Amino acid sequence: MALLRTAWRGGPVRATGPVLVSVTDFTCAHALDLPRAFRAGMVLRRSWPDLEGAVGMWLWTDLRRRRCGSVSVWTGEAALRGFVAWPPHVAVMRRFRRRGTIRADTWWADAFEPAETWARAERVLAQAGAGAASQVTDTSR
Repeated sequence: MALLRTAWRGGPVRATGPVLVSVTDFTCAHALDLPRAFRAGMVLRRSWPDLEGAVGMWLWTDLRRRRCGSVSVWTGEAALRGFVAWPPHVAVMRRFRRRGTIRADTWWADAFEPAETWARAERVLAQAGAGAASQVTDTSR
């Protein structure tokens, strides 16, 4: 799997304890939707430093498989839910909801370690790309 990712985009929070990691994986039904979906993610990314409870995030894409998404790190479930309900995010989700398939996976980590977080996200995405996952949510600690 050949993932391309953006540089880390920090949020307003420096994580000093447990964090909630969210991995999203959007598979576009049509190749022309991939650049549009990724661009929409980049627009949301600009606001990351202002999002309550956001530690930071990466955007990623797999061009050959028409997939893109994010790996985001949060102070907790309330912060993630706040982002999911944030009007600009809701608008993006509505715009693309019939243009592909979305999967999500979440987990708690005792501390934010960038390399460790990215490595686990890559494993999750590799499994999803092999068809082993679908709409997974694991919020166990």
